[in-house]
Amino acid sequence: MIEISGLRKTFTGQDGAPVQALGGVDLTVRDDEFLTVLGPSGCGKTTMLKMIAGLQTWDAGEITVGGRPVRGPGPDRSMVFQNFALLPWATVLDNVAFGLRLKGVGKAERTERARDLIAKVGLAGFESKRPGELSGGMQQRVGIARALAVEPQVLLMDEPFGAVDEQTRRLLQEELLAIWEANRLTVVFITHSMEEAVLLGDRVVLMSARPGQIAEIVDVPLDRPRSSDVGGLERSREYVEITAHLWDRLRDMHEEHRAAPSEQAVR
Repeated sequence: MIEISGLRKTFTGQDGAPVQALGGVDLTVRDDEFLTVLGPSGCGKTTMLKMIAGLQTWDAGEITVGGRPVRGPGPDRSMVFQNFALLPWATVLDNVAFGLRLKGVGKAERTERARDLIAKVGLAGFESKRPGELSGGMQQRVGIARALAVEPQVLLMDEPFGAVDEQTRRLLQEELLAIWEANRLTVVFITHSMEEAVLLGDRVVLMSARPGQIAEIVDVPLDRPRSSDVGGLERSREYVEITAHLWDRLRDMHEEHRAAPSEQAVR
């Protein structure tokens, strides 16, 4: 589904010096896979995700989605941001239906599809509310529903639960798993949490410290569906072992980074 080859990107830092964000990334994301991406802060995870979305250019390499080169944003990809990125003046219903309106979908159809997704993310009854009247977790549910409304082939998620409290995060993880299990689209999910990466992913991509490269890809042999037994999975031997392995790798990266000369961070 997604092929990334030789991806490189260098930014100009605030002091005018070059900062290499990505140092040659090669990655294949399979059809209908839930791929999680983990790595040290500043390793270029978000930069790579924005490139897949067509929101960020690169210096060298290629990205294809479904065999088509990425040249910019497209209807085959939707992105969910950490900061919700909702229209503050629009209702929940209008926010979810926004992408459908841009695609020219008729009012009756887009309203029906938006209401159905609002119900699926647990917000039935909140259709007329505006983002400022909702909690952070509820706003992120709106963001997920809006991304799914246009029926993308690929869902790109940039630390979508990073701005909510732990209890809400757990609920959103379970809801996202249930939605993915029902729809089975391709997901690339950026996170700083080892536990979240293992709980959600079919595979975990571990990126190296900047310049970001693929350090390791770890298979997650946990049975699916997972949404109905998250607690049991987290107590399993496989979950504990994979999480511990990822932490060992990340801790080594942090120690190596501290020993290296400091540079400006690149997300």
